[in-house]
Amino acid sequence: MKFYDFKATKMNKQEISMEDYKGKVVLVVNTASKCGLTPQFKYLEELYKEYKDKGLEILGFPCNQFAKQDSGSNEEIHEFCQLNYGVTFTMFEKIDVNGKNAHPLYKYLKSQAKSLLSKEIKWNFTKFLIDSNGNVIKRYAPTVSPLKIKNDIENLLK
Repeated sequence: MKFYDFKATKMNKQEISMEDYKGKVVLVVNTASKCGLTPQFKYLEELYKEYKDKGLEILGFPCNQFAKQDSGSNEEIHEFCQLNYGVTFTMFEKIDVNGKNAHPLYKYLKSQAKSLLSKEIKWNFTKFLIDSNGNVIKRYAPTVSPLKIKNDIENLLK
């Protein structure tokens, strides 16, 4: 399996194939609306605005598995992201990233880029950087600011 073999459902209920992102650099992030790291939405949006015309896509996947920090409906989450952070990058429906019900895309991402101690996602805002050929290049810890990933993104966009 490759990154492009997976599908996910956007907030508007439209199923999207990751194949739609062929040729683009992609940053996949599990998000939460009520987390100490939630302000990262602002930096993700900044990155998206700066690099979207150069080939960057950011894919947000809300998850409620960490201290129930995204318990709202998909509609509430989407509205929160737009009203509070002006999010224009693609947000998908809420998913599980760990456990038996983990989304297949996340099972794949975790198999391609483990954290130091395990495959499992430890918290909200874990980030995966994928190159324009669909290869998972790097996994970033939740506490790594999206702005600290700029150089890696720029290198892949060249």
